[in-house]
Amino acid sequence: MLKSRRTLMHPVHSPALFPRWYSVGAALVAVMLWSSAPLLAEFAKATPPLQLTAVTLLAGSLATLPLSRRINVAACGAGWQLSVWMGIPLLIFGAVSTYFIGMRLAPAAEAALITYTWPVLFVLLSQWSRFGRLRIAGVVGALIAFSGASLLLVPQTISGGLGGATTGYALALLAACCWAIYSWLSQAAPVALTPLLPRLLLIACAIAVAASLILEGTLALPSGEALLAGIALGLGPYGVAMVAWDKALRWGHASLVGSLAYGVPILAALLLVLANMSVLDWRLPAATVLVVVGCLKAGR
Repeated sequence: MLKSRRTLMHPVHSPALFPRWYSVGAALVAVMLWSSAPLLAEFAKATPPLQLTAVTLLAGSLATLPLSRRINVAACGAGWQLSVWMGIPLLIFGAVSTYFIGMRLAPAAEAALITYTWPVLFVLLSQWSRFGRLRIAGVVGALIAFSGASLLLVPQTISGGLGGATTGYALALLAACCWAIYSWLSQAAPVALTPLLPRLLLIACAIAVAASLILEGTLALPSGEALLAGIALGLGPYGVAMVAWDKALRWGHASLVGSLAYGVPILAALLLVLANMSVLDWRLPAATVLVVVGCLKAGR
């Protein structure tokens, strides 16, 4: 009896069972796709954010449908069932919707950079759950990463120019928290989430539809470029990338996989600048370097 309980709560997905390049390759796929999310979101800017969230999550659900299979979640206990079927869809909806809204209220590159502080939050959560405390390196890394984010905000605060962008930055940080908790639950869950992703994304889509009807008062399919961008967001950053990230977390070590995600803000900012959707000044690359260095420090 004791042995079966231990098996349930600590599933066998040891990194030693897989070559390291499996997890590295999966993580790199996720990183490349996530880097395109801010650019695609800018192309869909004409669509109300909650409608865009619904379209994106529906496309993500359809993209991951071939991976769907029955998993006995009932054997995991009531707490994990609640976390899987309610907690994770709410986290996905929260992460995607607050990210899209935040990018409407604040400059896209800066909001994206704040969202991509989530790896350091994930590392801190992993350390806390594993050791029951935060390691000094993790705390120092978090301080460095958030000093990078604050570098973008302090000059605007001093000049009184933040305005509505404050809410956008706060929502971007909330998106980071949602992704960090989602990643931690994905790693800690006693069952693999990949076969459940189509249903989890569909539940999150239903939440987005309800939120759009209540808060935006309408629900209509985007047209033209916005529709294509929404579908691309669902197929890539919130479809294939989520599957790849779940595989990377379960095949590899959290610190190694998490460190690869630190390249996302650099690539995302670069794509926005190359597409002439963001203005490059010294603060953005400096803040990006601080965020990446902080995340690397936290993962040591």
